[in-house]
Amino acid sequence: MLTSVSLTHYLIVSGILFSLGIFGVVTRRNAILVLMGIELILNSANINFIAFSRYRGMNLDGQAVAIFVIILAAAEAAVALAIVLNIYQRFNTVNVDDISKMKE
Repeated sequence: MLTSVSLTHYLIVSGILFSLGIFGVVTRRNAILVLMGIELILNSANINFIAFSRYRGMNLDGQAVAIFVIILAAAEAAVALAIVLNIYQRFNTVNVDDISKMKE
């Protein structure tokens, strides 16, 4: 009973990851957990790029875009964590609601 993995399977997994990422971004108050939700969203986009590249002609365009997204996610994580550490040093919290007091 060997079943083959089709494009639909990849899209379902990607949709689940995207939904979990959106849920994490919307419901969490901790800045670190919001960043983890953003990473889940970027990973779901990577799955889509690779899956469409695999099932739509085997060209390397999807892989190249996925590598670019991985590089972008690494840079985003480094900059965002530096900002979060700076905010923690100043306010002693990483809650998004408490950080909004910076406007005042």
